[in-house]
Amino acid sequence: MTGGAEVADEPTRLRHVLVRTLVDAGWLTEPRVAAALRTVPRHRFVPGVPVLQAYANDVVQTKFDVDGRPISAASQPRIVAAMLQQAGVRAGDRVLEIGLGTGYNAALLAELTGPDGRVTSIDVDADIVDAAAANLAATGYASVQVVCGDGALGHPPAAPFDVVIATVAAWDVPAAWLEQIAEGGRLVVPQRIRGGITRSVVYQRDAAGRWVSADHQMCGFMPLRGGVADDPQRSHDLTGDGRVRLDVYQEQHVDTAALAGVLDQPRTQIRTGVRFDDDESLEWLWLWLACALPGGLGTLHAGRVARNAGLVVAPYGIWLMATTDHGTLAYTTAVDPGAGGDGIEIAVVGHGRQGQALAERLAAEVVRWDRRARSLDVRLTLEPNAAPDTAGDVDQGRFVFTLPSGLLTVRWLDDAT
Repeated sequence: MTGGAEVADEPTRLRHVLVRTLVDAGWLTEPRVAAALRTVPRHRFVPGVPVLQAYANDVVQTKFDVDGRPISAASQPRIVAAMLQQAGVRAGDRVLEIGLGTGYNAALLAELTGPDGRVTSIDVDADIVDAAAANLAATGYASVQVVCGDGALGHPPAAPFDVVIATVAAWDVPAAWLEQIAEGGRLVVPQRIRGGITRSVVYQRDAAGRWVSADHQMCGFMPLRGGVADDPQRSHDLTGDGRVRLDVYQEQHVDTAALAGVLDQPRTQIRTGVRFDDDESLEWLWLWLACALPGGLGTLHAGRVARNAGLVVAPYGIWLMATTDHGTLAYTTAVDPGAGGDGIEIAVVGHGRQGQALAERLAAEVVRWDRRARSLDVRLTLEPNAAPDTAGDVDQGRFVFTLPSGLLTVRWLDDAT
């Protein structure tokens, strides 16, 4: 609660507690976004979920596919707040949201645009659209225009938009989104970069027609699906019983047959000497590795049973990011730095026919990032319709990737850039 005001009911009290938690942690700094989060009743958008869970700083999954994987959700409030702050929505703005979900984020956008603004939100599933529309109407946000369709196409009848914000992850940025943004507008998109690394990027157009990042932050979102820009994820069972699996994406080529039983093959473990404090994020290292390694990075999932059985080397709770080369697997993990040191030290583990060579390559990139790029900022640039190009330079911290719509450049910026 704020200003000593009396809070009338439990959901309102919990909303204020959630906002205070986000503010105290430094995740929420924009007063207008904080006011919207205090106003919109999140619990009304996730009916059937206990009110305490509705106001936890956690994702609420709301729909699953036939294999039991979540395909729609109310996003984690911390990520919601971060993306709304990135979007910089002003009163009167015209906003397109890709990924309607429960309708909660659309309601927050409606609060930010005010009565003179316009919010359009699109989703591919009719049942999601119907449920969200009902949620919005029941909470006083019936002015939000909800559309059932392929979000990758945007919504031309309501264009142009001052802000396009995607709440689904995209590998390639659909041309329709960029074409439907007004002069001076911005795109906020969770962009997946060479495998399992996703960053919420704010793009703005420069004088040359390129889209340049103004900010980007680590995040995680469900991918676009059911349309022209689908971003399917594939899961490879490395143990035959589901204890360890490797998740990769469409641009990553994994030889599943060659990887069968790879964890049973001799293990190579290399300590890199690169250390992280307990509260330091590994996100920038992961981004570098995703760019620098030929196969990008996949996510290696291994639960407590697999870890206790020694199938993987990792303290519980550490994310394992992996790369492959035919029948070879290597992944990053963490070890105790020893000698009374705090935090963790990055180590690399390799298995398979060329396990040592791939582990050495991965470890070398960890060290290169630490020496060359650890203290540098990173800029992303989209060049729509640009000709294919591979003229990157790892020594200069510049990586260029060809996407269906054009080029993506990820560049670590030194003082001379």
